[in-house]
Amino acid sequence: MPRLPHRCAAGFVFALETEADPFAARVGNATALRGPGLSFHEGTIAGRRVSWVVSGAGSAAAGRAATLLLEGHAPAILVSAGFAGGLDPGLARGALVLAAGVVREGAPRLPLARPAVLLPAAAGDAEIVTVDAIVATAAAKQALRGATGAAIVDMETHAVASAANVAKVPCASVRIVSDGAGDELPPDIARLVTPQSAFRRAGAALAAIGRKPAAAGTLWRLWENAVVDGRALATALERLVATLPED
Repeated sequence: MPRLPHRCAAGFVFALETEADPFAARVGNATALRGPGLSFHEGTIAGRRVSWVVSGAGSAAAGRAATLLLEGHAPAILVSAGFAGGLDPGLARGALVLAAGVVREGAPRLPLARPAVLLPAAAGDAEIVTVDAIVATAAAKQALRGATGAAIVDMETHAVASAANVAKVPCASVRIVSDGAGDELPPDIARLVTPQSAFRRAGAALAAIGRKPAAAGTLWRLWENAVVDGRALATALERLVATLPED
């Protein structure tokens, strides 16, 4: 099936509203098309037309959303954007990483585009590994680093890159390290990133605090970090868009 002419300069797939909202706040003339379980958005930033979707966490959700975004909005480049866990001890929390490729157990490695405007001065050929569950402990991160050589880990990029590969569209991964290789995440963090309403997510957080009051401080720090990381991510994405050809 022939590709449609590009309707927008870039399309972004976010897993969570926390990742997407700071970017969406910078987009002008935004419109939304709401379908069953997903909302697709278009608008203008840095003088270019962009589209984005919040898929929900995990490969299945991200792959489906990426395919629909490609079919409906025909972006010139697809971007898997959001937070990631650090596996490389040399990466500080809050670092921006553009992986050169994405790996996944039982699947082929896929190369990723790396916009030069976003590359850190000492950027190496970092890899990102996509897994099916949050890697919460320092020991698990160390083991995954040893098994794959990857610098960061997420739950969506390989699926997004696979959809882009089928559509013959370049794909980039723009990720902020939300927790370092030595950081331990609370067991309840998985419940806070599953697709659910804001009311249910708040209930999950309150339940976690009720079971273990000491978790309140940890959850609050995670929230504060997410606010900072979301702004840094939005800045990086806006810089990326500014380098793309105008409509």
